[in-house]
Amino acid sequence: MAMEYQERYRAGYDDGTRRHRMPAALRAPFERRSRRELGYVLLGLPIGIVLFVFAVTMVSLGAGLLVTFLGVPVLAAALAGCRGFGALERARARGLLGVEVADPEPLRPRKDGLMGWMGAILKSGASWRHLLYAVLQFPWAVFSFCVALAFWAYGWAMLTYPLWFWVFPMYAGQGGLQLYGDEHHRVYLDNPFEITVTVLVGALFTMATPWIVRALTTVDRLLVHGLLGPSRLGARVVELESDRGVVVDTAAADLRRIERDLHDGAQARLVNLAMDLGLAKEKLREDPRAAARMVDEAHGEVKTALQELRDLARGIHPAVLTDRGLDAALSAVASRSAVPVRVEVDLPSRPALAIEGIAYFTVCELLQNIGKHSGARSATVDVWRAEDRLMLQVTDDGAGGAAPAPGSGLTGLAERLDAVDGILVVVSPPGGPTRITAELPWRTH
Repeated sequence: MAMEYQERYRAGYDDGTRRHRMPAALRAPFERRSRRELGYVLLGLPIGIVLFVFAVTMVSLGAGLLVTFLGVPVLAAALAGCRGFGALERARARGLLGVEVADPEPLRPRKDGLMGWMGAILKSGASWRHLLYAVLQFPWAVFSFCVALAFWAYGWAMLTYPLWFWVFPMYAGQGGLQLYGDEHHRVYLDNPFEITVTVLVGALFTMATPWIVRALTTVDRLLVHGLLGPSRLGARVVELESDRGVVVDTAAADLRRIERDLHDGAQARLVNLAMDLGLAKEKLREDPRAAARMVDEAHGEVKTALQELRDLARGIHPAVLTDRGLDAALSAVASRSAVPVRVEVDLPSRPALAIEGIAYFTVCELLQNIGKHSGARSATVDVWRAEDRLMLQVTDDGAGGAAPAPGSGLTGLAERLDAVDGILVVVSPPGGPTRITAELPWRTH
């Protein structure tokens, strides 16, 4: 936390955790953040002129040439140039304003070659948003440049007004109050009241300038976020593609687990059972008692194999969950837990089967973690509905210190929940207690 704060402080962004003796209004004109924001506004005008001229010229030229075969390539080049300028603008906003804007969705040509690329860039909504930014940013840059420069220049000019009599003594009055100087270099203040009022107004302008510039850059932040970043639809598509990958990987891992459990568990027992029954069949005439013992042992193996198959089926999707819902299924899990668990389910109806299954396996894995790692003496499971969300909370009085780590079970749970727009929040200070909250979409059954 200390290192993070130091980095933020060096960058000129204060998160409010440090106390300053000087009030914010007096401190703002001298902060690095204010200088960066002012620099962003002042740079915006020349950049906006270049970007506006490029965009309008290229688009006008391309539109005029549409009657020939050159119009489409020129329009594609205009949009590509706007995307390049957009990358520079995102970098400028990131460096001077601390605004992190993700790159827009990449081009996905359906065909290889130049024609495929031109078709992709002309169909890309991000490309046209970059063009719109080039058109809108220029008038806003003119306005913000004039406002910011006027307040900054007038503020410091009036604040330093008495110094002008020393810098330019020839403009000082000759009949007023002598401030300092010898007979060759006398400095007069014509009207002390006028000087005082001017300095006070200059101080107000100087203190107000950072906040005015900050308000102006708020509009710039909105423009960069809204026009130069990924669209909501595009971001959602990327998120769904990522979630699809997580779901596929999870399903493949579950299939491998089931295959491994069948191969190492029930299948191996059934193979041994077949061999034992074959031996018992051979000894049936020679030694009936030995054959009877072998049949008894085989009977025990059958029971064990059936139990393993039941456990495996329960791990895939328990019948009690399908038939009776989360309340009964979680109560059954709690009865088998190594730690005493109190279960409280308050649901007006049943959610979707997929959400119900994810909630069930989330609680199962959390209770397994409690039994293996927490050293807890008791745990509680609370399930309720909050508007259109299914809420789960598992609490234990163990040693605490649980945290999602790469490759850990909690990280895997978080990824599974994220695949269905769910959230996993872990609060586990050292010494406990541990409280893990999962939030899932309701999606009624």
